[in-house]
Amino acid sequence: MIDAVLARARGKGGVDNADALWRRQEQTAVAFESGRLKAAGISEEAGLNLRVLSKGRMGVAGTTAATPDPTALLDRARASAELGEMVELAFPDSSPQSQPRIPTYFDRTANASLDNLIRMGKLLVERLARPDCQINVAVEREIAETAVGNTAGARGEYRATGIAVAVDITRIAGDDVLMVYDQYVGADMPGDADLETLVRSVETRLTAALKVVTPPEGTLPVVFTPAGLAAVVLPLEQALSGKTVLQGSSPLAGKVGETLFDERLSIIDDPLTPGRPLSRPVDDECVPSRATALVAHGKVGRFIYDLETAARAQTESTGNGRRGIFGKPHIGYTNILFRGRDGVGTPQPYALGGGLIGDIDDGLIVDDLIGVGQGNVISGAFSHPVGLAYRVQRGEITGRVKDAAVAGNAYELLKKIGGFGSDGRWLGARYSPSLLLEGVSVARR
Repeated sequence: MIDAVLARARGKGGVDNADALWRRQEQTAVAFESGRLKAAGISEEAGLNLRVLSKGRMGVAGTTAATPDPTALLDRARASAELGEMVELAFPDSSPQSQPRIPTYFDRTANASLDNLIRMGKLLVERLARPDCQINVAVEREIAETAVGNTAGARGEYRATGIAVAVDITRIAGDDVLMVYDQYVGADMPGDADLETLVRSVETRLTAALKVVTPPEGTLPVVFTPAGLAAVVLPLEQALSGKTVLQGSSPLAGKVGETLFDERLSIIDDPLTPGRPLSRPVDDECVPSRATALVAHGKVGRFIYDLETAARAQTESTGNGRRGIFGKPHIGYTNILFRGRDGVGTPQPYALGGGLIGDIDDGLIVDDLIGVGQGNVISGAFSHPVGLAYRVQRGEITGRVKDAAVAGNAYELLKKIGGFGSDGRWLGARYSPSLLLEGVSVARR
């Protein structure tokens, strides 16, 4: 279908260049609520997105029709271009041979039946069942086919699988509401060891949270678990986007090569990581995938770009173009990896604190914050109530804290990291260990 649309674009007057993406996705979802199977089903969607350049202006059109009409789609894209933005966009001309080979499709995931997924969910319910807790389990499997091409001759296609298993437990005791959440996300089906890690992670967090203690107060050392790092990570994700650089709002603009973070810290966007749902040989604009060093040993590295922002910034795309069926492409991260040079001890993906609490006289482990993503995130400043946090006293976890809030500035805190934990793990599309950050403000509410 892409070839037919692009062939029509080449022969149609008024269109200088064009690119197109076709994607089909099949999703299977299973949901257990309060330990009982509540929903199970399969859905499928396919669609075609076309972008054209006509007299220097960009236009976009999309369709989910079962048999798209190339002429009608092209006409709508051309009409969109009449009111579109002016942009000097150069489409890549890479061949499939120049695209890296990366495993994105796993037969075990693709061939897993609905009954297999239900059994997996039921197993987790049985393993985590407690008489005083409500347990919810969600299992979602996706199979996708993607094809992308342009009138410059570039072409790419690949198949991908993804599986997400999420578990949350709620315990209500009087006016105390405790919620513990964890997940497995991958391109391949979780093995017994993966499910065991998920169970132990939830049990560890839940057991440590049953006792409520008074929160500390003051400027303290705080361990942010991989799940609790969102308030620290989000400012960097926004600041390292080429779009915010163009808008003049990135505090990292013009600082490439400067050491602004702890020299042990590196952050990489890597679409070539094996076994991850967002890995791919080519992006949604037919740019071959490659790893991008966002931060390299504390120094600001590259910003990420799609074709449009790269053209406006007079640089090249980093292969971070992402698009849906409708709307123009935009910048999107793939797999973000936080790497440090001093992991502590034997890897323990389910251990609270990642081996970083032994020298803490009084502090916190933060596993979840409320309201992350609200406000002026890109400034780096954050102040959030804790959703799930534990007090550490004399090197040991003494219980869960309530009615407390933490505040700080991500850029300042990452200048000197107290330590990198041994609990490195994937959480969605981000891999990181726990980080010990000194000088976080902790207040009682």
